[in-house]
Amino acid sequence: MANSKYLPLFEPFSLPNGVQLKNRIVMAPMTNYSSNPDGTVTDAEVTYYERRSSGVGMVITACTYVTENGQGFHGEFGGDRDEFIPSLRKIATAIKEQGAKAILQIFHGGRQVPPELVPHGEIVSASSVPAEGKQVPRELTEKEVKSIIRDFGETTRRAIAAGYDGVEIHGANGYLIQQFFSPQTNRREDQWGGSLEKRLSFPLAVVDEVKKVVAENAKEPFVVGYRFSPEEPETPGITMADTLTLVDALADKGLDYLHVSLQDFWSTPRRGVEDTRSRVEIIQERVGNRVPVIGVGSIYTADDAIKAKQSGIPLIALGRELIIDPDWVEKVQEGREAEIVTKINKGTQQHLDIPDPLWQVIMNRPGWFPGVE
Repeated sequence: MANSKYLPLFEPFSLPNGVQLKNRIVMAPMTNYSSNPDGTVTDAEVTYYERRSSGVGMVITACTYVTENGQGFHGEFGGDRDEFIPSLRKIATAIKEQGAKAILQIFHGGRQVPPELVPHGEIVSASSVPAEGKQVPRELTEKEVKSIIRDFGETTRRAIAAGYDGVEIHGANGYLIQQFFSPQTNRREDQWGGSLEKRLSFPLAVVDEVKKVVAENAKEPFVVGYRFSPEEPETPGITMADTLTLVDALADKGLDYLHVSLQDFWSTPRRGVEDTRSRVEIIQERVGNRVPVIGVGSIYTADDAIKAKQSGIPLIALGRELIIDPDWVEKVQEGREAEIVTKINKGTQQHLDIPDPLWQVIMNRPGWFPGVE
């Protein structure tokens, strides 16, 4: 039996479109670098998701690229062509068979893509502003912008065909959608850039397109979520004030959730608002009565999770912790929270069903995971 203190984590939750989650814990989207070179899903990936899907209410997959020139990582699975539907279906099925809702994260890497992964090595973005140490991207033409918006819709159609319960539009972590929203990366002077309102055009157009495709293709309620990073360190860059404008606009779109991308749930704003509360709490206060908010960031223990939940956020996502301990939810549910593992142990790869490429990245990036020195 769960310790009564943690019971609020196990209350069911209804998303705005009526989809029911069995509890408040979500698996956060994390790149796993483990797909085949041709963009299809590997058996190791399927096993990895299967292992982590039995306790949580909802699993958000690693991102899939919607356009060939949007592939952001080696070993990323593809979603840009109908041939990928059977591959995409493998992960959806594995997650749903374990009792969780399966959400496909859809994205375009924009200026962050490695040139060797995309046609002719040509990288594209809102404007020709390079990321630090990377090649200069080519500014997308108006026609290409509209085409990529359609691609987000097309990949949503494939997600529906592959049996997912929803999609998450990846507007975070400096990828293409964020590149259009940020004054740092969007220097355009057409309808897609300039003022704050115009920089909102691309993210909102993607949301509209995805919603339209869902209305036309989904037979039952299909979740549409949106993930964003609340601030950028650069000046000019996205400020907390910009983000409050963004979440207001998104809250009006009838989305099923907003997902804040943070390394630390309790991190506070850099600039743009005078407020000592955490960014998540500020966002929750602003739009939480209109759209459910998912909070995330360095939540490892049951106490971390319940403290985050007590801030008023309805849904709590775990990322790295579910890689470290796939049985986290079951342990809390059974009153065994003292047995939760919060550091990665070098000898446990097989036991944890972590694919080789992901394991290599974890082991070779000190400080990313607790326990890797």
